[in-house]
Amino acid sequence: MKESRLTMPEVAAIAGTRVALGSGLALLLADRIELKQRRAIGWTLFLVGAISTVPLVMRVLDKRR
Repeated sequence: MKESRLTMPEVAAIAGTRVALGSGLALLLADRIELKQRRAIGWTLFLVGAISTVPLVMRVLDKRR
């Protein structure tokens, strides 16, 4: 198995994307906020988390070479 060394800012960025993705998903599944607001906020957080993950994954995979 190949190892990758990550800097603290990279770890923080990865954690931040996971938080946004999870928060967005939680809002989409919750029922305490009005549906329209919940969908807008939830999808925004979910998509920001998902899209921002791509460059981070590419960077980590590139370091493995």
